[in-house]
Amino acid sequence: MANKNLFSTKLPKTNALNKAGGQAYAFNAKHKLAQYAITGCMNHTFYATADDQLKTVLEVSAQVDAEFIARLALYCREKGYMKDMPALLCAVLSVKSPGLMCEIFDRVIDNGKMLMNFVQMIRSGAVGRNSLGTAPKRMVRNWLDARSDDQVFRASVGANPSLADIVKMVHPKPKTPSRAALYAYLIGREHDASALPELVQKFEAFKRKPVGDAPDVPFQMLTALSLGQDEWISIARNAPWQMTRMNLNTFARHGVFNGGNLARVIADRLSDAELVKKARVFPYQLLMAYTAAGKEVPHIVREALQDAMEIATENVPRIDGKVYVFPDISGSMHSPVTGHRAGATTAVRCIDVAALVAAAMVRKNKETEIVAFECTAVPFRVNPRDSVMTIAKQLTSLPSGGTNCSAPLMLLNDQKARGDLIIYVSDNESWVDSARSASVGASRTNTMKEWMAFKVRNPDAKLVCLDIQPNGTTQAQERADILNIGGFSDRVFDVIAEFAAGRLNGKTWADVIEKTTI
Repeated sequence: MANKNLFSTKLPKTNALNKAGGQAYAFNAKHKLAQYAITGCMNHTFYATADDQLKTVLEVSAQVDAEFIARLALYCREKGYMKDMPALLCAVLSVKSPGLMCEIFDRVIDNGKMLMNFVQMIRSGAVGRNSLGTAPKRMVRNWLDARSDDQVFRASVGANPSLADIVKMVHPKPKTPSRAALYAYLIGREHDASALPELVQKFEAFKRKPVGDAPDVPFQMLTALSLGQDEWISIARNAPWQMTRMNLNTFARHGVFNGGNLARVIADRLSDAELVKKARVFPYQLLMAYTAAGKEVPHIVREALQDAMEIATENVPRIDGKVYVFPDISGSMHSPVTGHRAGATTAVRCIDVAALVAAAMVRKNKETEIVAFECTAVPFRVNPRDSVMTIAKQLTSLPSGGTNCSAPLMLLNDQKARGDLIIYVSDNESWVDSARSASVGASRTNTMKEWMAFKVRNPDAKLVCLDIQPNGTTQAQERADILNIGGFSDRVFDVIAEFAAGRLNGKTWADVIEKTTI
């Protein structure tokens, strides 16, 4: 006899409205916090302001246990490559469970930028305290003590607060004359210049006479100096991977590619598999670099970015059976993926991320079909031999409209299609197929209705809803054959692969996060 629960016509009624006013299913507290943490960037998105995101994270954090928050902070930083949200969760723990905060501190606050984020968030008063207090001060001092003089100096880029501000707050006790001189130098006090670390002395000498090889300091420390072509070539030759990716046009503008073999050196660096993995780069950041690279950037360097993209998406699973990917190309998906931020809004849109996921799946699974959607379904045929970059650019050129998440499933049902895995990549704010004025619980989502019709023909099929924006609802309620997951790092593919292979054993994304080792 068929599974009565699976084939029941009594679909769950909706229990929420999404931000577009459509019928939806609400996430539970843990899943909602995870969704906001892994996709929220504390900037204004199409449907949520920065203040809304902060308020939601703090409210939901109060509803879940401290251990889940600790595991989520680690997951966001180590698997999701996020910056602001892991620091915020760590700051929340400084009030909710200082002991757990101490346990995860070094893994979450793993560089100078994260340290500044953490201190800024506590001092803002948003998490319930506006001073560091005993445990956070101790962890910050330990953070400083655990790093070499050069590491501390390189971490001194940034402001509000600056590393100098942090040193003044926590009063670290220097254990060597060079560290004592470095702290005094950073906070603008008198110091013995001859006792400064060698790197600082080289930097000060280079500031006075910026000629020859630049010291090995962060790029931001050098850009304010008047440098010649030789100095820029020196900087480019020694630049780390992320700095190289972000400054290709700057290098071109300063003549770095005009002589010697720098184009080959930089191309080799960008396409180095180990460096790409170590950089924890988002695939969409490579798309941004590729799209932004001007005509002066040599072809060999642009090709290297495509090679890096193939490496960055190698976690895409090979799926047994027929796969469909549904990228959302509606109007809201044309908003910046990390939100609007004054003076620093990313050029990469949500639709670019959706296109990248679809393109990457096609590259690894040649029989994958793409059905884009807005108000209606938009079948999209690609050449699987094309690069991820090429396929993604083709997808993002499609026209857009409203959001109708049920449209591609409806098309497959009309065609009586067979399939084993369906992946939505969307902001999940479906409204075209919903009675927007209806009260909560008045109906079921059309996405669930169409999914149940699809399951009649394909009883073993699975559905993944990959959401790339901070929200608290879904169009497909979580259950054994439906996975809701958020994020835009390549690590989401690991979870999708486990789910597709049946290795999650009914566990949800929140259950996956719960497995994170503290």
